Amino acid sequence: MALFFDSAWFDARLEAAGLTRATVAAALGLTEPQVAELWKDQRELSADNVRVLSALLAVTPTEVASRAGVSTPVPKDASGDLGERLTRVEHALAELKALVLALGAKRP
Repeated sequence: MALFFDSAWFDARLEAAGLTRATVAAALGLTEPQVAELWKDQRELSADNVRVLSALLAVTPTEVASRAGVSTPVPKDASGDLGERLTRVEHALAELKALVLALGAKRP
């Protein structure tokens, strides 16, 4: 587990996925300066943020949490909780929106 946010690892995963920090901002519902705060370990990730990042980066939530610093929560599997399921659906929609925006930005 990383003591501090491993920005180099996150940047490498984003690059491998063809994504940017702007994509992360859109998916998390944050501004780009707020994402920069995450990368500088000046802002905490929530369990929902971890879930969204894991989907974007195609890694497990545990991997994201372990690379994001010692106090980062790992999301619980709440498949039976309607509120949690709705939250996951909302985040999935945000991820899709971010991916569509990213794909649109790559077009000439």
